[in-house]
Amino acid sequence: MKKARGAAVLLAAALTLGACGGSSGNTGGDQAKQGAGQFSVALNEPDHLTPGNTSSSYSITVLQALFDTLVVIDSKGQTQMRAAESVTSQDQKTWTIKIKPGQKFHNGEPVTAESFADAWNAAAYGPNAWTNNYYFANIEGYDKLNPEAEGAKPATDKLGGLKVVDTTTLEVRLTAPFSQFPITLAYTGFAPMPKAAFADLKAYDQKPIGNGPFGLDGDWAHNKQIKLKKFAGYAGVRPARSDAVLFKLYASRDTAYTDLRANKVDLLQTIPPASAGEARKLLGDRFVPTASGTMDYLGFPVFDKRFQNADLRKAISMAIDRQGIVDAVYNGTFKPMASLLAPLVPGYRENACGEACVYDKVKAKALFDKAGGLTGTLNLYFSNADPSYEQWMQAVANQLKENLGITDIQFRKIPAADYLSTLRAKKEDGPYRNNWVMDYPSPQNYLESMWGAGNRMGWDNKQFNDLITKANAAPSMDASVPLYQQAEDVALAEMPMIPLWNWQDQAGYSNKITGVQIDPYSPNLDTITVK
Repeated sequence: MKKARGAAVLLAAALTLGACGGSSGNTGGDQAKQGAGQFSVALNEPDHLTPGNTSSSYSITVLQALFDTLVVIDSKGQTQMRAAESVTSQDQKTWTIKIKPGQKFHNGEPVTAESFADAWNAAAYGPNAWTNNYYFANIEGYDKLNPEAEGAKPATDKLGGLKVVDTTTLEVRLTAPFSQFPITLAYTGFAPMPKAAFADLKAYDQKPIGNGPFGLDGDWAHNKQIKLKKFAGYAGVRPARSDAVLFKLYASRDTAYTDLRANKVDLLQTIPPASAGEARKLLGDRFVPTASGTMDYLGFPVFDKRFQNADLRKAISMAIDRQGIVDAVYNGTFKPMASLLAPLVPGYRENACGEACVYDKVKAKALFDKAGGLTGTLNLYFSNADPSYEQWMQAVANQLKENLGITDIQFRKIPAADYLSTLRAKKEDGPYRNNWVMDYPSPQNYLESMWGAGNRMGWDNKQFNDLITKANAAPSMDASVPLYQQAEDVALAEMPMIPLWNWQDQAGYSNKITGVQIDPYSPNLDTITVK
């Protein structure tokens, strides 16, 4: 199962406001002008608003208000039913999903088992080229929708592993046992779509019709705003407590923070780290620190012969002072990491990486020399989505120059919109910034997604892949964790991508709203009340 992430997710954390695209921020007037019962949220411009066609954290923030997924991850990381009544299996391979009756889309259409099957088929259909296509790779029949032969056309546009049993029952047959399947259904890529969407999918992307507590109100004003209104016909478990949500689209989170201070925006989900200390004093109880599943890594193009030596990659890891960079760039708010998994994830081990993630410039230089050093220019790749990316890459470059003696280092700052396609096409010829936003709290979501088949490093390891397959087929999360940890050990031993740090989010909100319940999995906009 998986994975090539959407561009914005590579560029920022879930529920994060970075400097990703857009022209100028909409800093528009005070709240009195926004309407009674409406609050505003600072956000970056989403890339798409079709659930199956985006993994952008900015898009997902909007989609979580527009759509109810089958299940949801609660604040403790546990799976709870939402649009589903139950998700069950006898063998972890064939799953039966019961849909709660009486739910409606914003256009009045009923939410049925077919609503989910239609959406999943569209996402899995190769010619649509939707971002979340890979999520459906473990459902029977996926290969027929995505033939490998160049120029080959799909034999069908329906997944053979999906069976609409009746209006409220969907049967899903997977290609192999996968105990993590229920928790994956919390991801917005598995949200349903109404029949009306398929009349014009491009138009739907601009005006999505969901089944959540809020519906779109008017047009998506690109790079300016997205407005939602309370859905009067909502029959789910989380009715909206406010009349409307206005997403103000910013090009800079520094600008957004300035507006939060001036009461021109009500909720900022990631305060710039450099402003965290001030924000804590200014906002008091309205400053909300939140643990995050988001990780930054430095990936290597192991398809380039210069980076095929594991000792070279480990030397670079040991030459990087993670704590020093976190202190300098992120005001000490992020956590240096020696694990491929975030601390929120079951199976996380604080020092899984061992010596290879410990800053030791003497050992790093000795290992670097043993590996034969590096010839030619060392190009470092990152996007222009946020100034901090260039800042920490500059720090890495300085440390590699000083500690390893690499003198010829160049920066390859790629426009945010082109960054993912550059990595997908394997055009990078040097280490690159890789970011991962947790979709659901499982080691599988990290390990298979980034180190498994089709990874952008060009790394392939049979032992790793076999362990992931065994872990996926384990009967429970508890049974799968030791196998995932063994797979992590294999990846760390070869180090095709090194862990750097775990994000820690700091949200803040105005004194005009209450009921703010931000957790690592959702901003829970439905719980917010306007005073």
